[in-house]
Amino acid sequence: VLQRAGCLQRCLGRRLRPAPSAHRASRAVRRDFERREPYNYLQVAFFQLKKLDQAVSAAHTFFVANPQHLQMREDIEKYRRMSGVKSDSFRDLEATPHWEAYETGVQHYDADEYLQAVARLEESLSEALSALEECRALCEGPWEDEDEEDKMQPGLYEAIAAHYIQVLKCRQQCVLEIATKPGRISATEDFIPSHLDLLQFAYSQVENQTLAAECAASYLLFYPTDEPMLEKMKQYRTELGEDAAVAARQSIQHYVQRSLMEKKLIYYAVEHLGETFNDPDLWTPDELIPENLKEKYREDQEKQKQETLDVEEREKRGPLPFEGIAVTMDSQQMNGTQRVVFDRVLTESECKGLLRLTKAAGEAGDGYRARRSPHTPHERFEGLTVLKAAQMAQNGDVEWRDAKLLLQASEKSRKIIESYFTPGKKLHFSFTHLVCRTAVDGDQEGRMDLSHPVHADNCLLDPEGQECWKEPPAYVYRDYSGILYLNEDFQGGGLFFTEMDTVTVTAEVHPKCGRLVAFSSGKENPHGVWAVSRGRRCAVALWYTHSREHAEQERVKAEELMEQRAVEQDQPDGDKHQGTDRSSRSSSEPRAPSRGTKPSDQRQKPGFDRKQHPKVLRARDEF
Repeated sequence: VLQRAGCLQRCLGRRLRPAPSAHRASRAVRRDFERREPYNYLQVAFFQLKKLDQAVSAAHTFFVANPQHLQMREDIEKYRRMSGVKSDSFRDLEATPHWEAYETGVQHYDADEYLQAVARLEESLSEALSALEECRALCEGPWEDEDEEDKMQPGLYEAIAAHYIQVLKCRQQCVLEIATKPGRISATEDFIPSHLDLLQFAYSQVENQTLAAECAASYLLFYPTDEPMLEKMKQYRTELGEDAAVAARQSIQHYVQRSLMEKKLIYYAVEHLGETFNDPDLWTPDELIPENLKEKYREDQEKQKQETLDVEEREKRGPLPFEGIAVTMDSQQMNGTQRVVFDRVLTESECKGLLRLTKAAGEAGDGYRARRSPHTPHERFEGLTVLKAAQMAQNGDVEWRDAKLLLQASEKSRKIIESYFTPGKKLHFSFTHLVCRTAVDGDQEGRMDLSHPVHADNCLLDPEGQECWKEPPAYVYRDYSGILYLNEDFQGGGLFFTEMDTVTVTAEVHPKCGRLVAFSSGKENPHGVWAVSRGRRCAVALWYTHSREHAEQERVKAEELMEQRAVEQDQPDGDKHQGTDRSSRSSSEPRAPSRGTKPSDQRQKPGFDRKQHPKVLRARDEF
């Protein structure tokens, strides 16, 4: 059937256009239900009806799937403070049995409570396999593809093949669905094999070598050449006796055999029928993948290997590109990996120059003037981007030298971080932000919150699941982060690093002028900022990426304005364009009027119409 379909498809060269099935909900509706949107409406409706218990349950159910939803986070906190609201009202009405059992089992496992871990992990595995069968059953039915409107009207064989491959691919993707925690986009890797790995160890700890060997044999169906597990199997056979029958579980044998047969058919369609397939499994045997696809597969594997280099290799550092800079603390002293603190990056006068910029940002505004912090109501937040600083200099609101200093200081920091962490591999700016946080007077009594909650810079931190999900709205392309401090005359405001639990503090950094703290942006470096309880804390926040396509565009525009300014200063009077709104004064004459006097349009570039300047996007804050 597949061979015939391939032949006819090449001849016809057209695509299917199936009629939409009337009894099925649209993709948009299904997506809303996957995101648990109805519970957002339900919690409001129940609250208006004064049914607090149901409102709290609906709110919690929505929040579990949408942990970044700030309004719901505030609502949840309000519910917690309400009298009459019981703690058991905060329940997930859509909780899946296998995830509940899995997380509880892992908690017991981590606490060395292996008997309890075995019970919950077995329950999780059984429930996960049941959920998998339900998902696979739902793959049957009409073919719906709302995005592809120009599909051909096929012949019989192509129609059979196309529908069959769609069903097979849907079944294969089911493992991702059951392995994805509610509210997440990314699935837990090797979800089924990881159960078996945990179970074999837990059973060995409770001295049930028979079941430990069974789980090990089952795990080897996925990874038959895994050396540590082969060693375990040899050990179990020795303990049980060579005559003991050790076999993988029937349910796992069936799962693997069926999955491999489906993959074989799908890869045939990929090779001969022009289909595409994102294999959800890491354990797929290399020999199953067609030769013409293996190169791409190997590239993906190499990329993954590069991203998970040994810590010892990553800790190899290059020489610093500037003299006088001191490494005050390295990763070992900070109890982590990919962390460092540099001192003497800026001088006192350079810090003062940048602080002048922050004062102008507070007065002239960058969309943040007199704004409360996005993270706490107890602090005010002011921010300035490199482009806004250059535009303010162009308008005469700040000194050109101070705006230029922001570009120079951030570039100096980039070179230091690049040479230390990634010598020979280019780091691009992702975002640069001059930020100040000011304690609100009279609003610090009994304060318990943080200036910036614990987070990671390129993934969504999940303390309960001990995961960090690289998915939107996180800036997943960010590779390294830096904070260049400008002052220390305030109380609080120190940076701290934690374990994945967001509670166990592993290192702290106290701000001071010219101190640069740098670290990789991933899950290995969760960090937060202690509350600023008095005064004003200012720093340049820096994020970097290896990805050129995500390089900071505002910086390019700011550098262009700086170049224009340099050209104007170097240009002789006689070369100036005539007939413009400018006077004939040379730009090499004193350029700044007395303080408080705003420069006129004389200082514009010849022929430059300020009205045509591209609209400046509001700068994003650190959140």
